[in-house]
Amino acid sequence: MRILTTLFVLLWVCLLPLHAQQVEQADSLLSNRMDGLVDRMLPRGSNVGALFVDLATGRTIYDYQSDMLSRPASTMKLVTAVTALSGRVYGDVSAKDSLYWGSGWLWDDNPSAFQPYLSPLMLEKGTVRVLALPGKRAGEPATVMCTPESGYCRIVNRTRTNTRSAGPFRVTRDWMHNSNDILVSGNVSATQARVINVFAPERLFMQAFVERLRQGGLRCDTAYAFAELRRDTAEAVLVAAHETGEQAVLGQMLKESDNLNAEAMLWRTGAQAAGHRRVTAKDGLKETRRLIERLGLSPADYRLADGCGLSHYDYLSPRLLVELLRYAYSRTEVFQKLYKALPVSGVDGTLKYRMGYGTPGFRNVFAKTGSYTGVSSLAGYLKTRSGRWVAFAIMNQNSLSGRQARALQDELCMEVITGW
Repeated sequence: MRILTTLFVLLWVCLLPLHAQQVEQADSLLSNRMDGLVDRMLPRGSNVGALFVDLATGRTIYDYQSDMLSRPASTMKLVTAVTALSGRVYGDVSAKDSLYWGSGWLWDDNPSAFQPYLSPLMLEKGTVRVLALPGKRAGEPATVMCTPESGYCRIVNRTRTNTRSAGPFRVTRDWMHNSNDILVSGNVSATQARVINVFAPERLFMQAFVERLRQGGLRCDTAYAFAELRRDTAEAVLVAAHETGEQAVLGQMLKESDNLNAEAMLWRTGAQAAGHRRVTAKDGLKETRRLIERLGLSPADYRLADGCGLSHYDYLSPRLLVELLRYAYSRTEVFQKLYKALPVSGVDGTLKYRMGYGTPGFRNVFAKTGSYTGVSSLAGYLKTRSGRWVAFAIMNQNSLSGRQARALQDELCMEVITGW
């Protein structure tokens, strides 16, 4: 019996290195396949950084230039979300400085709806929706409507019904001169709709508010002004309040990639940390830098400029994003909220049409996308076929083909899903 036991122990000890060698070989094969994907699919003239880490063991599955600094685009929202969830956050925009754009935002993105003028008072996220309906006869002006309705914006209708020579349908405004005259032009052969931002959205809010009060039968002056109302003043009475829940804010911020909610969350984080009402983006970013230090990284190695990723001054690395994701995963209350708010591959949000039904990635990737000209990123979590959870970040830079960059990202994710 003693001899058999001794033989068993010797056999077990001998097999340990063999098992470790087999695991190492399997890891090497997976890494080689992923290197092959990068070699074949990386758009010419571009670059990429990627990192995949097993959340249970902390083992690095794949590392390709994970310390390369890159512009994150909307994956910056992950940084903002994890920072905010590490404290107590509310979904409001009660305090802000006078800067209406984030540092590094591009002026010529105006008047796009994704880049609103930032303000504590926002109606419809500082945008208006323009709807054009064809007229009864060709050549007639189309019927044009604007919502929310108010006297703040003026419609200039230069459309024509079923008239190709009128040119393509277009909605813009003279944003170079901060005008809110909405110019609608071009051919309208079917119902058309566009959304654009407005200058000074706090005035749109106040104009519409006063008009609604008067429509409701309340006597008030049509003029309005701006002043700070202190909570302890006897002249101000709280009539009504509306709060948006934290999970709803996160859902819009991550699934829909809403820039306004990301900036609002950044300011709110700064306000709670600073302990005073008047805050700037710097107060929120200070909290992000503190969290980076807690992760054992140096904030000086990165560049943080805003909360949503519109800024071209932001520079992060795949390693920083993965470390933030690992931190969130290790804290149940943070991870649960973040997980629910992330887009799901083939299901919803900005991943609705990626890694769809019939692919290994379907419903197995929970991640934030990020893109603008030359930049495409994907960062979040994925679940492998063996049931393991992985944190990852892929950051493509200088790629003029967003389609090719996204294809590479999807293939890398699915390779890990099937091979780890």
